[in-house]
Amino acid sequence: MSGPLPKSASARLNALLSSFKEMAKRQVGYPVNQDFDYSDLLPFLQYSANNVGDPFQGSNFRMNTHEIEREVISTFADLMHLDQEQAWGYVTSGGTEGNMYGLYMGRELFPTGTVYFSQDTHYSVVKLLRVLNMRNIMIKSQENGEVDYEDLRETIRVNRDTPAIIVANIGTTMKGAVDDLYRIRDILEGLDVQDSYVHADAALSGMILPFVPDPQPHGFDAGVNSMAVSGHKLIGSPLPCGVVLTNKDYVARIARSIEYVGALDTTIPGSRSALAPLIIWHAFQERGHEGFQETVVGMLEVAEYGVRRFNDAGVPAWRNRNSATVVFPRPKPEVFRKWQIAPFEDIAHVITMPHVTRDMMDELVDDCLR
Repeated sequence: MSGPLPKSASARLNALLSSFKEMAKRQVGYPVNQDFDYSDLLPFLQYSANNVGDPFQGSNFRMNTHEIEREVISTFADLMHLDQEQAWGYVTSGGTEGNMYGLYMGRELFPTGTVYFSQDTHYSVVKLLRVLNMRNIMIKSQENGEVDYEDLRETIRVNRDTPAIIVANIGTTMKGAVDDLYRIRDILEGLDVQDSYVHADAALSGMILPFVPDPQPHGFDAGVNSMAVSGHKLIGSPLPCGVVLTNKDYVARIARSIEYVGALDTTIPGSRSALAPLIIWHAFQERGHEGFQETVVGMLEVAEYGVRRFNDAGVPAWRNRNSATVVFPRPKPEVFRKWQIAPFEDIAHVITMPHVTRDMMDELVDDCLR
């Protein structure tokens, strides 16, 4: 039996907790929601649960949350207009794993394919392309962060002898831009590209667009073949997590049976978190569609207020349509350190997650003007 923690260890944890509490008050630069309470799930921390294997199949390791995980996938399939009969997915460790799964699936379907992604695509994609050893070409971005469609068209035209695997951004990292899926599909059809695959990185906006009255095309009905959405961003979670969705017919091509765990091997990791599906499921049970809709409306209202507040003070801030990302000129170092702001070259952004208030925006603008 283990004994109590040494006093020095307890003191260290208390100090770390205090620092977290203070930092959370000024967390505006990264898309993580600090407004959640999962105390209902604390008893599950007493057990070593494991979601090893395909959530739609059985497993010899019975202490799992596969049933809950399937409900999570069903919920996201509805949000992303993916037919329930064809829906497959699992709860990931975050957006990077979801992007990796989409690229992996594209490579397995089209081994000779070329991956196209824009300058504003999340940094994980370049890393994953190296890991997966996939041929790739970076496409220029427009000023607002969307892919440059003419550059995409011309580059695919020149390389039309190979299948096209496209990473579409449903909310870019720095500017919250949404690539036009219909336009991308029109480019592929116009060039008579016979073999293509579109993976959507919808890390943040995948939980915004389903809840706005006039969303940009963002789901499987717009031609997506796989999609990654984060759980620790808008939903909120004490640990990184997310969801990847795709078509079960694609997955059947890569599945193999593993006798050791009595499960199909269809996911990237072996052992997987059994707590993460509970967290996402809990959030939807607690808030439901109307609750998330209310949350998104509030986020976008604060974002619009932030743009106005900056503009009224003479600072050229802006945001894309249906985006909670407020872009403004890069502030002094002491400002982005205080507010944990993410700078990139000559710009910075604030992401108005549910815990970000108008008072926080006021204080931030005042700090930028000093």
